[in-house]
Amino acid sequence: MSIQAQQTASGQTRLAFEIGLLLLLSLIWGSSFTLIKVAIPTIPPFTMVAVRVTIAAVLLIMIALAQGHALPRQGPVWAAFVVQGLLQSALPFTLISWGETHITSGLAGVLNATPPMFVLAIAMTTGRGRQAISGRKIIGVALGLAGVALTVGGDAFSGIGATAPLAQAAVLAASFCYALAPIWGQRFASLPTVVTAAGAMSCAAALMLPIATVLDRPWTLAPTSQAIAAVLGLAIVCTALAMVIYFRLIRTLGPLGTTSGSYLRAGFAVALGTTLLGESFTWSMLAGMLLIVIGVIAVTAPMRKP
Repeated sequence: MSIQAQQTASGQTRLAFEIGLLLLLSLIWGSSFTLIKVAIPTIPPFTMVAVRVTIAAVLLIMIALAQGHALPRQGPVWAAFVVQGLLQSALPFTLISWGETHITSGLAGVLNATPPMFVLAIAMTTGRGRQAISGRKIIGVALGLAGVALTVGGDAFSGIGATAPLAQAAVLAASFCYALAPIWGQRFASLPTVVTAAGAMSCAAALMLPIATVLDRPWTLAPTSQAIAAVLGLAIVCTALAMVIYFRLIRTLGPLGTTSGSYLRAGFAVALGTTLLGESFTWSMLAGMLLIVIGVIAVTAPMRKP
């Protein structure tokens, strides 16, 4: 085998691995909608997010130290971590948790599948990353969004503009945060992913703990055991583990490729509802999921060199 063929095969193997990680991340974050629904009746949004990011921050710091990594000491790095923690966790987690108290998870899934569109719009408007935007990727974004709509079904759109418009706006605002976060996160490329995740989560915890303490008075709450278990799942799996994968993908797939996982996330949310909660399955869901997969491949696959 020639050197060029070996390099091509190696590149394809690496891409397959990164897409596998994107699938795993989408599955993890797709399950978060269900966990939020379980927790929200007895744990209000601010407390849920504060506990979620605090536990994740402690775990990530312990992992970073165990691996021999020291946390940065430079002030500008921590200032950047504050912005990352706000965009990636504190603000969108709170907006989605509050939004799901007023709208269905299906509608939330549709609205929260829009980050790739925002990333594309930002790139085209500002020129940041525009050179990486191709016609194929634009088509991939459109196919992915169409797949989400087909998977979730027309009923999810029935409440748009009529039911809790502020909640809908909150979930869309969270999607915009998710679009900005990977663009901002590219500045941490020189740091180990676990260090970046630990720093961002620590800042998110520092932002959320005082707010939850003042507004929710957590010591007065009486959460159910199911709600406590759901929050632990959100913290350990959907935040700590997910953030390590997420910051890796920002480096390997870029902002648009990473946010394309939001389409897969919506598909997984529907699939989990069908499998675990006995929700109905239709052929349109299968067709939508196929469109999602095609769209994600179109966005993440590298351009062939002439």
